[in-house]
Amino acid sequence: MKRLLTALTAAVIGFGAPALADLPDILSAGVVKIAVPENFPPFGSLGMEGEYVGYDVAVAQMIADDLGVELELVPVTSNQRIPYLETDRVDLVISSMGANPERAKSILFSAAYAPFYSGAFAAPDVAVSTVDDLAGMTVGLTGGTLEDLALTDMVPEGTEIIRFGDNAATLAAYTSGQVDVLVTGNTVAAQLAADNPDMDLETKFIVSDSPCFIGVKKGNWELLQWVNVFILNKKLNGSLNALSQEWFGQDLPPLPTL
Repeated sequence: MKRLLTALTAAVIGFGAPALADLPDILSAGVVKIAVPENFPPFGSLGMEGEYVGYDVAVAQMIADDLGVELELVPVTSNQRIPYLETDRVDLVISSMGANPERAKSILFSAAYAPFYSGAFAAPDVAVSTVDDLAGMTVGLTGGTLEDLALTDMVPEGTEIIRFGDNAATLAAYTSGQVDVLVTGNTVAAQLAADNPDMDLETKFIVSDSPCFIGVKKGNWELLQWVNVFILNKKLNGSLNALSQEWFGQDLPPLPTL
């Protein structure tokens, strides 16, 4: 079984040997270093047994398995993702990273491998499928978030938006029945569902969409091509859908390619 680094090992991995270059080098050395989220469940976080777990961690393990090499996880914060790739501390970044033109000046991006979006969530019997259906309903969200800024200009007259100071207060309002509809990120909704197994929560519509892409160092075209084929294969055989069900509580939605 491929090795996942323990918390102690992961803490010092940044001081080890540099990551490798393109695909042939990784295959020759028999190891791939992959950056994953340090603390961003359900994409990646430290588990109860001292190993990192989450959607991104599982994808990283599948990549190592398909390459036939050992996996070395490198937990990173958001602002470390691109610098670690540029300075050869890692070979790949699988850390809930969105693609945009500014980031694309520095690194290459794969096809999307995971959903990340802000959406409206409610029980199955709540008749909402579009933003227009929010008329007459009470919507809870965290003030100042991207979903707050996006939704405010979208809702029809008669919608009551209640803004809370943080995610914990927003979630508490929904679980207590103070609001009819919860508007938040899909990962927050997934964690709420996981923490409340008896709660039936479903996605009603997407407010803003920002799927996740795998980061590859500029110039590593063979590795990028391999990663894209990997993602395509895992979509077709259902592996990514199974991970989406496990970590997000929903089927994998259609994802863009580049």
